[in-house]
Amino acid sequence: MSEDPILSPSELRKRCPQAVAVAERLREAGYTALFAGGCVRDLLLDRPFNDVDIASDAPPDEVEALFDRTHAIGKSFGVIQVVIDHEPFEVAAFRQDREYHDGRRPEGYEPTTPEEDALRRDFTVNGLFLDPATGHVLDFVGGRADLAQRRIRAIGDPAERFREDHLRLLRAARFAAVLDFEIETDTLLAIREHADLLPNVSVERVRQEFVRLLTESPRPGDAVALLDDCGLLRHILPEFLDLKGCEQPPEYHPEGDVWTHTVMMLNELSRPSPALALAVLLHDIGKPATRSVDEDGRIRFRGHAQKGADIAADWMTRMKFGKKLRESVVGMVDRHMNFMNVPHMRRATLRKLVGHPDFDRELELHRIDCLCSNGITTSTEILKQARKEFEAEAALPDPWITGKDLINLGLEPGPHLGEWKDRAYEQQLEGDLPDRAALLDWVKSQISS
Repeated sequence: MSEDPILSPSELRKRCPQAVAVAERLREAGYTALFAGGCVRDLLLDRPFNDVDIASDAPPDEVEALFDRTHAIGKSFGVIQVVIDHEPFEVAAFRQDREYHDGRRPEGYEPTTPEEDALRRDFTVNGLFLDPATGHVLDFVGGRADLAQRRIRAIGDPAERFREDHLRLLRAARFAAVLDFEIETDTLLAIREHADLLPNVSVERVRQEFVRLLTESPRPGDAVALLDDCGLLRHILPEFLDLKGCEQPPEYHPEGDVWTHTVMMLNELSRPSPALALAVLLHDIGKPATRSVDEDGRIRFRGHAQKGADIAADWMTRMKFGKKLRESVVGMVDRHMNFMNVPHMRRATLRKLVGHPDFDRELELHRIDCLCSNGITTSTEILKQARKEFEAEAALPDPWITGKDLINLGLEPGPHLGEWKDRAYEQQLEGDLPDRAALLDWVKSQISS
């Protein structure tokens, strides 16, 4: 079914000139070439998009012959990557998939028509085509009606779609969260019924979808709650479920339990970096394991930051996050309670805090932590002022004194050497001593005292 044009061919050429050029080359060779899937959805929603996928009746061998630079990234599934002006585009054959046996990919495909191709896709909003030569939309699955109703609906039998490709369970939630749509009732019921299939998907694929959900959703906290409602969160981050009903001291957390607090914080984020989103998600993950109640009824979470760092490290290792991101997030979780001591910190400690590579993210974590609890912003204001004061000087200069210097002063190698290095560095950062020689004299006096 062809719908009214959404953009003129000239407008499309301005928006995505290389993609139009690929489609034109295919048409000149006598083939059909349509924009497909997410880019059409986002054009209809007037959303920005990065990738343009092209569906065509051109056989993969012919696609390779028509273009100078190609990569056979999925030739067995009818997909060839075409590179124009350093931009890659996937050109996929109109296809019917053969049987799925691994919950991810079909055994192969059969060439078919655009209509049959649309029927094998995941959700109606992703089953749309656009003819770049006319600007007309081809909708064989009711995708435009679902866009208008702001709903995610599986094409055909939702249970069958999820059994074919288990990752679609998580993708449905991501699309709903990112687009701020509802999941259609039968589709939602099928997700809940088949949620236990998600562990069959590789952790890399799950991680990628989960991070996109956190960083692209307008309300990441509601997105996490949706995963729970779908029965998927327990297969991604089961530790997070322990935050439910984990009550907090009402004088510090009038908003409620740890789950409520964390969801509120996530909802304050706007297109965050993965590091910040994950740090917010995990910052209080250690509270359930450390919760205790004093004889006077006061609730405490002694050591929850350190416990949370351990849990975060274990989960991020399990999910195969990269080392750099893992260390950044775990460090922020471990240090997040330090900010409550800012009003009493020495200048050297403040300087180290402000000079840390993760300072901006940690400051934002602390800001929304306070915003979503007691509302006290004293530490935030002090740190903002400290950052201004330190801007004119190197926040973290190189240490004047090394371990070798300390050994030359008579200290034995061992763990205590690091403690002396830290003491010397803090004294250096205090700014009271003019140079290395003066600092060495200070260390001598401290060692002999």
